[in-house]
Amino acid sequence: MTLALICGQGRLPRIIAQAQEPRPLICVLEGFSPDGLAPDVVFQLETLGTLLETLHARGVTRICLCGAIRRPPVDPSRLDRKTAPLVPRLQEALTSGDDGALRIVMQIFEDAGFDIAGVHALVPHLLPAAGVLTSKSYQPQNAAEARLGERTVAAMGARDTGQACVLRGERVLAREDSAGTDAMLTRLARDRASGPGDFLSNPISSAGDMFGGLLGDATDWLGGGSAPAEGGILFKAPKPAQDRRADLPVIGAGTPDGVAAAGLSGIVIEAGGVMVLDRARTLARCDQLGLFLWVREKGG
Repeated sequence: MTLALICGQGRLPRIIAQAQEPRPLICVLEGFSPDGLAPDVVFQLETLGTLLETLHARGVTRICLCGAIRRPPVDPSRLDRKTAPLVPRLQEALTSGDDGALRIVMQIFEDAGFDIAGVHALVPHLLPAAGVLTSKSYQPQNAAEARLGERTVAAMGARDTGQACVLRGERVLAREDSAGTDAMLTRLARDRASGPGDFLSNPISSAGDMFGGLLGDATDWLGGGSAPAEGGILFKAPKPAQDRRADLPVIGAGTPDGVAAAGLSGIVIEAGGVMVLDRARTLARCDQLGLFLWVREKGG
């Protein structure tokens, strides 16, 4: 066995594991179990040093970081002897932005002798080719919104704050923050339901999704996203200097419902930089809701 998945929550770890032969070693951070995937090893940040030793003992040479996590607190009383030397770097990671934290974690694994495989290298079909994937296409105003979205995400990425935003015309209605894309769309939908005045007077700063696509309560009260669209787009792209071996942004089969709930016309993602989970279901849902999905070349 040469590959281990260092897993957080969501469906992505299972999708990766099912695409590999032989099955990789499944290592799960305690409290962040992935969907439908039984762990071989459960670890804590306080025992990361022991995990590195375990991986070597199991013959692992490559690892893949996948799945969503929040930043758990480190309990000094739980630190084991092999992890103690890593504490200064773990503390730095826990106080850095998302991209900075991931770089530190990846460096820890690389310094321990492991190669890091990006999700897109293990499951390349998750990155769709450029083009419009849905029955409906974008309009000229959506192309202008996408250019604004690219500039907005680039500015957000320079501050290591998020990978998605919502645009309508020349307005940035929302920016992603640590709550995630689904939370951003849910708040927009609730503002929309409370009336146009509230919707336009409450610009939101919202949040980078490690592995999004399953909208929660917005779809429940919306009733399927059938309300008329007011226009605008959800735009997602990686941060400009992001190490793409970890935390590529994601959309999935729940994303179209969130976009429809927010009254938007479609979704624009950067070609080669955003993964689409459950592609057939995601495209079918876009078509049902009258949305477009445009995989756009950067700078296009």
